[in-house]
Amino acid sequence: MTSHRSVIPADPPKSPAVAAAYEADVTSDGYVNNLTRVWCWRPDVLVSFQALRADLLSGSGLSPREVAVMVTATAAARGDAYCALAWGSRLAELSDEATAARVLQGVDSDLPEREAALAGWSRQVVQDPNATTEAHVERLRDAGLNDQEIFEATTWIAFRLALSTINDALGARPDPQLAERAPRLVRETITYGRQA
Repeated sequence: MTSHRSVIPADPPKSPAVAAAYEADVTSDGYVNNLTRVWCWRPDVLVSFQALRADLLSGSGLSPREVAVMVTATAAARGDAYCALAWGSRLAELSDEATAARVLQGVDSDLPEREAALAGWSRQVVQDPNATTEAHVERLRDAGLNDQEIFEATTWIAFRLALSTINDALGARPDPQLAERAPRLVRETITYGRQA
């Protein structure tokens, strides 16, 4: 059995803010997420980061499924098993298991044009943001995204990369419960990153 412990050797000190974060996880997921244990070394930063991400999407034209496509593609390109399991499962709920597995594999041919463009953009931003060109941005525009949505998508991808980097560097393993609940095709596709 894999321990929930990260490379930080202990849980953060108890405090009302840590207790609130843990309780929020138990209420929503039934357990305390490993990533919450890592982030609760600064629960104030966790709350601020969550609020910033919510603010970004609150006035956005990006749909929940488009966001799930972006995060799934970002996590797979980054090699982040934790977010790939979580968001691959979310994408499977919003589409189907096979679609989520294909996005995790980098196959976008069956996606609507807007989603395929966002998945490709996500991978480009992860792999080499300095190599983006006007042609990459034009593909997003041709798929129907306006410049504000392109900014929002890019910022969302960068926020996901920040979350993944912190989780991965500090050893937050995917929760066994998360892996168990993931659709079979999603689970089988994720052979990289820290395992549950």
